[in-house]
Amino acid sequence: MAKHNKAHCAADLRARILTQDIPPGSDLDEASLAEEYGISRTPLREILHRLAGGGFVRLEENRGAKVESMDFSTMRVFFQTAPLIYCAIARQAAENRTSRQLGQLKTVQLAFAQAAKAGEAAKAGLLNHEFHEHIGEMAQNPYLFAGLKRMLVDHTRLSQTFFAPQSEADQTRVRKAIEQHDAMISAIEAQEPTIATDLTLQHWDLSRDQLEKYVRPDPLPLDVISMKDRRNAV
Repeated sequence: MAKHNKAHCAADLRARILTQDIPPGSDLDEASLAEEYGISRTPLREILHRLAGGGFVRLEENRGAKVESMDFSTMRVFFQTAPLIYCAIARQAAENRTSRQLGQLKTVQLAFAQAAKAGEAAKAGLLNHEFHEHIGEMAQNPYLFAGLKRMLVDHTRLSQTFFAPQSEADQTRVRKAIEQHDAMISAIEAQEPTIATDLTLQHWDLSRDQLEKYVRPDPLPLDVISMKDRRNAV
């Protein structure tokens, strides 16, 4: 059993939740996790409370911890709210960014582009999360930033479908997303809030349909439908 410190355990659990290595709604068994990470139950509980504060985990009295779910009502609010927050963040980021923050954003973008082009879905999703979180920091708005961080938990979990292209059209969308990130950086650097907002909305529209596949599964195959018809036939 390898021994890890609290920082490693917290970062690893966060990444596993964001990449859906631990699926939404999963129960988190404290004894198993403490043994897996080689830490005692007390620091593990502190980590779970911290993750709960960030929207990764839900703590239920007398029932322990579980990963936040992504049920229909949650997803409905997500799709209604995401473009509003992203656009407001982009506008204020273009107005308030610093040169140091721009340098950090460009570094993250370079790593994101490499992971996305290589088809490394989990890594690309985590770097996309970091990219948008950096833009949130640029906005210098604590109210919007709090909402953005919670929203990014679900967005990153959903994005595993976007960054795992199954067709040439999907691959084209990934390449377009990389280009849009570069354009967003340019608009923010030039302090053009209107352009940054328009690009952000285009970026959201690009990924929205792919993200919705999580809550809108493909239709049943024809053979399954025909079997149902035959079963109900008199």
